[in-house]
Amino acid sequence: MLFIKPKTKANHLVIGENAEEQAHNFLIKAGLKPVTRNFRCKQGELDLIMLDGLALVIVEVRFRKSDRYGSAAESITTAKQSRIIAATHYYLSTKKTDCPIRFDVVAISGDGHINWIKNAF
Repeated sequence: MLFIKPKTKANHLVIGENAEEQAHNFLIKAGLKPVTRNFRCKQGELDLIMLDGLALVIVEVRFRKSDRYGSAAESITTAKQSRIIAATHYYLSTKKTDCPIRFDVVAISGDGHINWIKNAF
């Protein structure tokens, strides 16, 4: 008899999902409306897409257990920003919308502190 071990997610993926869930709930409580989560395409991934009034908000969620090697917000490089922007262009090409776009960052630290940066880039 062959025993197949069920796949378990790597710890860093579970931590990332928990951070995204925490950010999602935080933004809903702040009044944003969810549109979609984890939009993936060849250009990259968009963690959260939400509406803030008439604005479509693309949210990058970052988690850092400690600031030893830089904060969660500091971990978003220009290369990462470029991938987010490219994925947003692709997303917008599949959805016809004429609303303004905003890029936000929700940075979560290991102690649970949430730093919401509107218009981050």
